[in-house]
Amino acid sequence: MNISTLDSTVRPYQSYVYAYPHKTAYRPLVERPALRELWAAEPRDALSLYLHIPFCEVRCGFCNLFTRIGAPEGLVTAYLDALERQAGAVREALGADARFAAAAFGGGTPTFLEAAELERLCDIAEKGMGADLGAVPLSVEASPATATADRLAVLAGRGATRLSLGVQSFVDAEARSAVRPQRRADVEAALGRIREAGIPVLNIDLIYGIDGQTADSWRHSLDAALAWRPEELYLYPLYVRPLTGLGRKEAREPEAEWDPAWDPAWDPAWDERRLRLYRAGRDHLLAHGYEQVSMRMFRAPGAPATGGEDHACQTDGMVGLGCGARSYTSALHYSFDYAVDMREIRGIVDDYVSRPSADFARAEHGRWMTGDEARRRHLLQSVLQAEGMAAAEYRARFGTDPAEDFPAELARFRGRGWLDPDAAPGHLRLSPEGLAHSDALGPELFSPAVRAAMAGYDLK
Repeated sequence: MNISTLDSTVRPYQSYVYAYPHKTAYRPLVERPALRELWAAEPRDALSLYLHIPFCEVRCGFCNLFTRIGAPEGLVTAYLDALERQAGAVREALGADARFAAAAFGGGTPTFLEAAELERLCDIAEKGMGADLGAVPLSVEASPATATADRLAVLAGRGATRLSLGVQSFVDAEARSAVRPQRRADVEAALGRIREAGIPVLNIDLIYGIDGQTADSWRHSLDAALAWRPEELYLYPLYVRPLTGLGRKEAREPEAEWDPAWDPAWDPAWDERRLRLYRAGRDHLLAHGYEQVSMRMFRAPGAPATGGEDHACQTDGMVGLGCGARSYTSALHYSFDYAVDMREIRGIVDDYVSRPSADFARAEHGRWMTGDEARRRHLLQSVLQAEGMAAAEYRARFGTDPAEDFPAELARFRGRGWLDPDAAPGHLRLSPEGLAHSDALGPELFSPAVRAAMAGYDLK
């Protein structure tokens, strides 16, 4: 379907919905509920474990993740000490019967840690939390500069099944434009070390929409990535957000009210350019036999299963450790405070490392999943996957049909051509253009309450 047949008033790039509700909808929890009580009635036989490392060697211009540049002497050790204290408090709250079906190290850049520190991080996951890293899928994020042989050897030896490398572009000028200083030669060397380490799944992240990027240079980066036959490829649209390096370059008037979907460089021409690059990248990967899993994710033919089939993100809980991690129960999503500004992040990290064990036994910031929020989250996390969602699964969980709960939204998506008319009866699946517009479709499923909370967030 050609873009011209769709609703031209819809901005296709509004928000990357990787979790719902977003942290900007979280607020301080006055009651500070005890984790033991929060998890007491929750299923704990297929949990996901996430350990957050808030350090990077450099902060890319597009990045709004919770991370700081570098670490003064002793801070990494202090952070791991705090992570260990938190693991002890959380493990006690979960109880001895808790079982983990998947694990991930994210950030930041987990491979910012040196080899011995990565060993300790794995020990915290295994000895502190009881996760068997050799038996469950373990995904780790890395950057080219920190993907050194000794660090990779630790991760491979401790059971890492997936290594995600943030490359973004194989064109040096584009990397500089995105404020990501790196040389292609260093990226290629890092990829060689990853392959030598023998980690089963390599994922390469690429970004489209960078200033100066052309159809030819985008194809150049895709082909450079394909030369390594990565088991996974993620194609991300460039976003320019408040308080990021690129965002500061496009700074607005200081008194302007913050809009969670704000994009200072937005204009229809840029949206059209990103859509063209997305479609070109998608079609190129499909032509090479890759399977589209979501708007962003593509999997190579014959790629090994990444595991984690026992964990369902729509229903099973997640336990996050670290000052930037979030945790999910059916009733509450919680984390520590959130910020993007570097000074604010440093303050939150400093507060985290000074906490005693008792402070980790309660939830402090979060959002209660009241009303229809669980329904919205389930629909979002299901329909944004290329395989879609069986309405029967939704009915089994909630006792209602998605068409009954979201009639206006689904009718609107159908009218725009975003739903696949050839999907099996009782199956909700996005069309190719629906997948292309995932970053517009997702935000349209946000509840009014979450929208209001995000709009009222005090940007910091």
